[in-house]
Amino acid sequence: QVQLVESGGGSVQAGGSLRVSCEVSQYMHSSPLITTYCMAWFRQVPGKEREGVASIFTGSGRTTYADSVEGRFTISQDKAENTLYLQMNSLKPEDTAMYYCAADRRAVVGGTPLLSSRRYNYWGQGTQVTVSS
Repeated sequence: QVQLVESGGGSVQAGGSLRVSCEVSQYMHSSPLITTYCMAWFRQVPGKEREGVASIFTGSGRTTYADSVEGRFTISQDKAENTLYLQMNSLKPEDTAMYYCAADRRAVVGGTPLLSSRRYNYWGQGTQVTVSS
């Protein structure tokens, strides 16, 4: 069982930066048996579908970003700390949402991590990010 715990959300003004973290309870990054895990960040606002923001294939480090955050957000992993990060720069009010961490071994096609929520089976509880104008 994989447990994911997000932290680091908060309020920031437009143009500012914020970093959210996801602590992984199972030490899955370094095991040769599970180097094919995909981890991702999603976000959701009330009344809308959950949107994929960024994903990373932990074995190769390959990443995928949504067009709306490309160049502003960076997903990264710290295998020693069992932690996934999402660095968010140049934040906009439309980035306001609950941000969720997700993981799954099979959310990958041809080595590219996916951003479809249906492909992820493990989820955290979310952390709120609010960007004011």
